[in-house]
Amino acid sequence: MILLLQIQTVPDSLTNPEITEKTLSVVDLITSGGIGGNLVMGTLGILSIFAIYILIERFSSIKKASKEDKNFLKSIQNFVEAKDIEAAKALCRNTDSPISRMIEKGVNRINKPMTDISAAIENQGKLEVFKMENNLANLATISGAAPMIGFLGTVIGMIVAFHEMASAGGNIDVEMLSKGIYTAMTTTVAGLIVGIIAFIAYNYLVSKVDKVVFMLEAKTTDFLDLLHHNE
Repeated sequence: MILLLQIQTVPDSLTNPEITEKTLSVVDLITSGGIGGNLVMGTLGILSIFAIYILIERFSSIKKASKEDKNFLKSIQNFVEAKDIEAAKALCRNTDSPISRMIEKGVNRINKPMTDISAAIENQGKLEVFKMENNLANLATISGAAPMIGFLGTVIGMIVAFHEMASAGGNIDVEMLSKGIYTAMTTTVAGLIVGIIAFIAYNYLVSKVDKVVFMLEAKTTDFLDLLHHNE
């Protein structure tokens, strides 16, 4: 008696089961943190927009203030040497720059002692620096507050995750824990990104302001030397 061995072929779907990977988009990751997580992410989004606005607005203003007009001081020198003070005042009024407004304060006091002229220029210079540093303090605040806000979202997310685990009783699985953790960590990442961008932008703008201040000091020194030689 011949025994026929029948070999059953196992379907490929059983021997090589397809592994389906779950993908999570950035939008889903941002919005999957519940009400608390969404509030934190919304706050960080607003702060990031505000930080970028400050960077662009301050950069353009500081760049405008840093432009040097070599003919301006030369013209002022010619007017002062020719004792044409009214022409010097008119040139300062028609030139929109920090150095022109500082020089104008000195020209208006040109017949007064040098100490008065220097004090007037210095006071105007402080005002010009204050204008250039406008909103930089807010940028520094964002750089420090954003990571803390992100960490707050992480803490809220972990509290919610552990609350769900406690409510589930004995039906705790890894998916429940991991979902809560990566949702919570999203706020920390977002806070760090906003904070790093704001921190770099703040230090960059401060360095630009320092360069402009150095340039203003050099120009005003040249103007004071000019007045001293023409006394």
